[in-house]
Order: sequence, then structure tokens, then C-alpha cells
Amino acid sequence: MLRKIIITGALFITLTSCSLAPQFTTPKVETPAAFKEEGAAEGSWKAAEPLAAEERGAWWKVFGDAKLDDLEQKAAAANQTLKAASARVLEARATAGMAAPDNLPNISAGANVVRSEEAAAVAGTPHPFPYTAYQAAGIASWEPDFFGRVRDEHKALKLDAEGQQAAYNIALLSLQADVAQDYFSLRALDAERALLRDAVKIRTESARIMNKRFKAGVVGEQDDARTEGELQTAKADLTSTDRRRAMMEHALAVLLGQPPASFTFEESALTGAPPKIPGGLPSSLLTRRPDISQALSSMAAANQRIGAAKAAFFPDLSLNATGGFEAATLGSLFQWSSRTWALGQVAGLALSLPIFDNGRHSAGLDRARAAYDEAVANYRQQVLVAFRDAEDNLSEQRLLAEQAEQQDAAAKAGDRAERLARIRYDAGETEYLEVSDANRTALEASRAAVQVNGQRFVTTVTLIRALGGGW
Repeated sequence: MLRKIIITGALFITLTSCSLAPQFTTPKVETPAAFKEEGAAEGSWKAAEPLAAEERGAWWKVFGDAKLDDLEQKAAAANQTLKAASARVLEARATAGMAAPDNLPNISAGANVVRSEEAAAVAGTPHPFPYTAYQAAGIASWEPDFFGRVRDEHKALKLDAEGQQAAYNIALLSLQADVAQDYFSLRALDAERALLRDAVKIRTESARIMNKRFKAGVVGEQDDARTEGELQTAKADLTSTDRRRAMMEHALAVLLGQPPASFTFEESALTGAPPKIPGGLPSSLLTRRPDISQALSSMAAANQRIGAAKAAFFPDLSLNATGGFEAATLGSLFQWSSRTWALGQVAGLALSLPIFDNGRHSAGLDRARAAYDEAVANYRQQVLVAFRDAEDNLSEQRLLAEQAEQQDAAAKAGDRAERLARIRYDAGETEYLEVSDANRTALEASRAAVQVNGQRFVTTVTLIRALGGGW
């Protein structure tokens, strides 16, 4: 007898453990041995391969900026978009929990009181009396998942929850990168504003002197008008830069979860150069970037739903049992003679087998397979986008470093040309037009150098995001 029970139990476990989902394997994608731009990315960082589900780490600390550290911590604690992403993770996990397969019967209990009176023709007596029925019962129901439909759907929902976790990691990484980029952009604008303020100060003094000389008849009106025009142009450029800084400051406030009116970013000009970031191995992107992890989870979930669609072609079995007590008086409700029980369905069929459904189940399977094919294509496309992002930013890092050197040299040459032009003008060897042109060229070159340096910092942050975050 014990042997039969063991064999029956093993057969039962086997039947209720099957799944009709295809065996899932990650599709092969072509991975280059190295990045095309990797030769330019020499630095002190050691390339590692943290998994996508792991913490990204405080990658921004590579910049060695305490103010940036503080902003990142505030953003992680208060950003509303990140909180919404976190709530979606909890929602997806709860949804998966609600759809968990019932390995054991569902049991419920209840009580009821019924007061009724039957018609005389039904009761068989000319004077029927009202009666009361007291009921107390327990109900057990179970649907054996012989073909794995419920389990496949549950696994798909769990994979959806993993995808939401990856989406949260995407939101977190994007928030961290946006804060860092806005921070460095603000500081680059502050450096540019410092240049323009100096230019306004110098041109204000030049305009004052030129106007005095014009009134004394030493210079012509054209020189006086030109110096005044240069002053107003510098003021307009400063105002334009102030406007851009205000917009950037407001954007940073929202990232920090604060209203712009209550947030002020202390002026701090950007100096120095950003660290050089190595790209590592291209294959590491497949485990490091959270968007690829999300695409992989979506693909695996679509594969499980193929199994659920296949299981719809097979029978469904439901087992039900009720037991309890029923009596006409409350005092005799729980007496042994008042017991009542029933096995099987009260209404409907315990076993149902689809025979003709006008092609609905076949269409459902076709849809599940098409959804999987779509997920595979999306995964491969996301991998290609990841490689492109990494190559783009490695290239930007290299070329901007070269451009910064060239622009710094141009700024130094512009300052020298302006100084020589002013010497020549003071010696009466040239007209003020030459000084004006040299002054404008020098200022433009200096502003361009500051802007390129700011772009280098922003691009470094973008590269870290493209590589999947921290090391």
C-alpha cells in the first residue's frame, strides 16, 4: 500500500511539474573583441564586469567632487521619478505573488442563516410555516496545473518583475548621470560667465576712455561707437549665459525633488580636466547595462507565455469539496447528526476539454510566438544600441581631448594677438578696428575653450552611463 502511495505521489508530482514552454536560451549576438576606440581610452580604472542586477556603486566619486557627492545623495532620496520606478517594482512583484500557482487547495469557511417559507403547492401542506436554516461550512477547491499553464504564467510575471527591477536600475543610472551632467554644465556656464564679466569690466573701461578721447577730438566717432558696441555685445552675451544658467539650475532642482524657487546653486567655475574612462570588454555590456537586462527579462517572459498558450489546448480539471453543518435551530447546528458534505462541482463541469473554439487558442499561440520573436529582435537591437553608445562616447572622449588642446592653444594665441594689436594701436601704427577684431577673436576663443572643457566632463558622464554605470 505504501509503495502505491509513493508511486502515485511521484506520478502526481511529475504531472503537475511539466511545462510546455520551449527551452529558453539567450540568442547569440555578435560581440566584437574590443571597442574600435578602445586604444584612446587609457586610464587608471580597472575594467570589471558587475552583473546588471547588482548595485551600480557611487561611480561619480571618480570625479573627486564633494559637492557632486552631496547632490547625488539628495537626488536618490527625493527624486519623484525614481520613487515611481521603485513603486512599479513592488507592484510587479505583488502581481506575480497574486498569480502564484496553487500547489495546495484553497480553503475557506463561512456561515449563513436562511429564513424562508415555501408555497403550499411545493410544501404539500395547506398551511406551510416559515422555517430557519443555520449553516456553517468549509470549502476546499483545487485546480491541478497538469500542463503548467498557471506556472508558466507565474514565471512570466516573475520575469516581468525582474524587468521592472532593471527598469528601476535604468531610472537610477539616468538620474545619477543627469545630476552629474547638469552639475558640470552649470559649472561650465559659471566659468563662461566669469570670462564675460571680465570682458564687460574691461570693455566698460575701454568705452569710458575712448569716449573721453572722442570728446577731446583725439579719435573719431567710429572708434567711440565701436567700443560702445563691443561693450553692449559682451553684456548681451553675459545675459544670455545667465538665462541658460537659470534654466539649468531649475532642471537640477527638479532632479533633486525640490521646487526651483527654493533651490540655489552656488556659483563655482569648472576647472581642470575629467578622468579618462576605459571601455573594457564589449561583452561586459551584456551583463552591465540594465537596459539589456530588461530586454533579456522581457524575452524570457515571452518564452514562458508560449508554454501557457500551448497549455490552453489541454483539459482543465477543478476539484471541490464542501463540508459542515446545517440545522433548523442554532443549538443543534454543530451536532453530529447535522453534518453535511459534498464532493465535486456544485455547478459546471469538473473537467473541461476545448473541442471547438473558432481558432482562439491557435491565435493565442501564434500571438505568443510573435511576441517572443519581437522580444528577441528588441534584445538584439538593444545590444547594437549599447555598442553604438559606447563607441560614440569613447570617440567623443578622445576627440574632445584633442579639441581641448587645440582650443586652449587658440585661446592663448588670441590673447597674444590682442595684446600685440593694442600695443600697435597705442603706438599709432594701426586703427582701433584691428584691436576690436583681435579682442573679439580672443574672447570667442576663450569661451570656446571653456565650453569644450565642459563638454568633456558631460561626455565622460555619458560614457559611464553607456558602459552601464560603476565599476
